[in-house]
This record gives sequence, structure tokens and C-alpha cells, in this order.
Amino acid sequence: MSTICVTRLPPAAPSAGFNETAGLDPRRWRALPIIVIGSFLAFLDFFIVNIALPAMRADLGASPAQLQFIVAAYGIAFGVSLITGGRLGDIFGRKRVFLIGSITEEQYDDTFGRNVKGVLFTVQKALPLLVDGASVILTGSTASIVAMPAFSVYGASKAAVRSFARHWTLDLKERRIRVNVLSPGPTRTPGLLGLAGDDGAARQGMLDQMASELPIGRVADPDEIASAALFLASDDSSFVTGAELFADGGQAQV
Repeated sequence: MSTICVTRLPPAAPSAGFNETAGLDPRRWRALPIIVIGSFLAFLDFFIVNIALPAMRADLGASPAQLQFIVAAYGIAFGVSLITGGRLGDIFGRKRVFLIGSITEEQYDDTFGRNVKGVLFTVQKALPLLVDGASVILTGSTASIVAMPAFSVYGASKAAVRSFARHWTLDLKERRIRVNVLSPGPTRTPGLLGLAGDDGAARQGMLDQMASELPIGRVADPDEIASAALFLASDDSSFVTGAELFADGGQAQV
């Protein structure tokens, strides 16, 4: 699930698990050049197969075997180009464009199923396991208060999580169970880096771009988010409940 309930289960040592929200690269306009390049490759394919190769055979006197080798090499190169372009299109396009007017029920159900329904029933199932005075931490997102194009469904799901914390604080006050939200900013995690594929330069470029948009000037280290979660899970935050802690490098604060 993209959102995980985090609980502390005494009498064992306090434990906090969380799934930090990975900031997503909003530059989906990159899909347009990919489409243009794909169209160009299709045209190039037609030109080479129907014009260039017959001309090469006529002008160079290439044997059938030589021509077959050329065709095979070209086919491999063309296939690699299509696979690479398809992967980039997947990274920057698939499941990222949720513009109003094109949102599907499947996209809505998938997002709210993981971020809202999953959280609700996870916490509900965990309640009998929690001792009085335990701590519940929900993973939020800056998207709940900062508007971004095509993020309306995701932002709404995280706003619902924020509302859960407020209401559950009252529902569970007799048991003194504290409920808070932790909303991380862009964090250097495998999930975030995976958005840029396997290329190290592409990954670093994405991190640098995100860092340039944060007042603190860098993305978070997972240990920093873990420290914030540990604070909310521990008795150091015993007077904190119904709150949202932003560990976002100032992203939603400035």
C-alpha cells in the first residue's frame, strides 16, 4: 500500500514502520517528445525498409547475405529504440496523468483503495492489539494541501487520511491512543529513484531538480523521516495528537 498505518505495540520496544511518500516528478510533458520521436522512428522504419535498403543493394551490389546482416542489425537497433522509448513513456506517463475530464473509475478506486480504504481497515484491525496509550502514525503527503496539476485524486486521498487523524483522535481518546499524520517531502528511496529508471545520471538529475524546488535545497534521507516517525511514536510526543508533522524540507510551508 502506498499509505501504511504505523503503530506502537507496548510492552515491546516502540517500533515505527512507515512508507514515506515519494515525491513524483510532475514534468509529464516529457511524454510529448517521446510520442514525436516514436512517430519519427516509424517514418524512419518505413523509409529504410522501402527505399534505403533497395537502393543500397542496387548501388553497392550487396549480396543477399550482406543485406540480411544489415536488416538484422537495423531490426535490433530499431527494437531497442522502441523499448527504450516505451519505458520512458511508462515512467513519465503511465498512472501519472489524472487530469479532470479523463479520470477513470479504475484510477480512482486504485488510489482510494490503497490510500483510504486500506488505511481505515488496517487501523481497525490493529486496534485490539494496541494497549491504551499507544501511538498510531498515518502517512500523509504535501499533496493534501499543495495543489499540483493531475494530482487531484491523490491529493484528495491524502486529505482523507488527514481527516482520519482528527476524527480518530476523538474516537480513541478514552483509550488515550494518539493519532497523528507524518507527511514527508521528496525522500531518497528506491521507490523514488525507480521513477527515473536505472540510469544513474537520470536519477541524479531528478534528485537535483527536486532539491532545487525545496527551500532546504536537498531531498531527505530516509533516516530523517524515520527520526520524525520515532518522535511521534515515542513518549517525547505524549502531548501531540490529531496533528500533522511535515518533514518536507519546507516544501509546503514556504
